[in-house]
Amino acid sequence: MRSRSKILDAVREVIGQSGFSSVTIASVAQAAGVTRQTVYSIFGTREDLVSQAVSEHLTNLVASLHEQLAQAPSPLDYVVDLIVTCRAIVHSDALLAVLLQSGGDNPISEPGALDRARSVGAQMLSPLRELFPDADLNFDDIADLSIHLGWSVVCFDDPAVRSDEELRACLTRWMAPVFP
Repeated sequence: MRSRSKILDAVREVIGQSGFSSVTIASVAQAAGVTRQTVYSIFGTREDLVSQAVSEHLTNLVASLHEQLAQAPSPLDYVVDLIVTCRAIVHSDALLAVLLQSGGDNPISEPGALDRARSVGAQMLSPLRELFPDADLNFDDIADLSIHLGWSVVCFDDPAVRSDEELRACLTRWMAPVFP
């Protein structure tokens, strides 16, 4: 478990310093002080390595918001606030802001990115099931729509162009039909 943590920290360090294109199994192994075989045995592929590093970073940032989100009056408000907050986090966090840069080596444009996003999104939305048991009936639809809209908002919506309140209103109109 300690090696896994060291490796993920090294991935985030390499991304922060040089971008996604600099992340290789060899560069991460060297930065983490482990062998390439150790990295392969824990993560398998470069894509899994980058995906885990970024998703854990985002999940840790969002975890601190779950207490705030727990005060949401409805499941719709919970999801809308989560998406709006994620936009702010990604735009202000140096590591995650790299995701907003275009380029062929950005994990957002790699095959399988949506499947990885679904996994992360399901984790981020899991408290919704406990807070609002009625939402469990439509959870798959809620999660799918949240991931697609959230991804679009985080990557393409600019806080300088649309305020948080304007974004909340737009998301509420689009998402309301899937909520109980």
